[in-house]
Amino acid sequence: MKIRIDIPHHPYDIQIEKGCLAQAGQWLRELWQPQKVVIVTDNHVASLYAEKIKLSLEDAGFQVAVFDFLEGEERKNLTTVQKVYEFLVKQGLTRSDGIVALGGGVVGDLAGFVASTYMRGIHFVQIPTSLTAQVDSSIGGKTGVNTPFAKNMVGTFAQPDGVLVDPLVLETLGKRELIEGMGEVIKYGLIEDVELWNLLTEMDGSVSGILEYAETLIERSCQVKRKMVVEDELDNGVRLYLNFGHTIGHAIEATAGYGKVMHGEAVAIGMVQISKVAEEKGLMPAGITQSIITMCQKFGLPVDYESWDVDKLYQALTHDKKARGNNLKVVLVPELGSAAIHPVSFEEMKDYLVK
Repeated sequence: MKIRIDIPHHPYDIQIEKGCLAQAGQWLRELWQPQKVVIVTDNHVASLYAEKIKLSLEDAGFQVAVFDFLEGEERKNLTTVQKVYEFLVKQGLTRSDGIVALGGGVVGDLAGFVASTYMRGIHFVQIPTSLTAQVDSSIGGKTGVNTPFAKNMVGTFAQPDGVLVDPLVLETLGKRELIEGMGEVIKYGLIEDVELWNLLTEMDGSVSGILEYAETLIERSCQVKRKMVVEDELDNGVRLYLNFGHTIGHAIEATAGYGKVMHGEAVAIGMVQISKVAEEKGLMPAGITQSIITMCQKFGLPVDYESWDVDKLYQALTHDKKARGNNLKVVLVPELGSAAIHPVSFEEMKDYLVK
């Protein structure tokens, strides 16, 4: 299946197909002329797929080198970016060459940032290998790295030339790594896709069930993101809806120490916390918080954070990218399948952090 991201200045396709990883070279040859390519990945993904992808690209006429770094959210920083820059220079990459981001969200965000800034921008494509990356982070052109102050604080908007999604690679993920991706899938059902929510309700929450329905979950999630990205590429309007649960979620990731709480886990906790307080304030329907808790728990996602520290979380929130002046744009769900922006002052935001 192909999903067209029809952004006027840079349209591209998401190709979703079981087993498509084996045709990576042919796929890329349809996008790019033969040239130098650097595959950016982490050491774990490299051990699984780097050689296979490298050979496929070489068979298609590309000159290929591989750069891998130690896996983990804590490596998504400017230090790693500098190392990639140095590798690209040594490989002689020019503005006519390109980067293949092969991995999960960390790899995709970092490699996209490198591509968008090296020589003021070179071509790149995404081959996501985690559920979170396949349904969310590889799509829409947000790139970035973390700082000690906030998650993704340094970044760009840069669209890839294509996204290649093979649901079969999810079978190599560990249980926790697979389950955390369901945080984003659940979010899509809440903010837009009631049919997706209903499907999630019918599923039994098992790993085997997630893998069985993976292609459908990916397709429906990508369709929601496509709609919002095409309408609002630069995150000024409806695309903000995709941040439901992320305001508090990102603060949890930053205060816990990057990598301690996985992104989808933090989003799940964030959705529950923001909904609980919003429901108490009459801003979200009665009972929706319990529905979110039940859904998250069914799939094995956390709904609470044991090291909750209001002061530290509040400090992290002050660096949130959705801040405008003294206000934050908080995303709420006024009814299942729809989302809305609720401006909240930083002072009022403290209410949303109280357990």
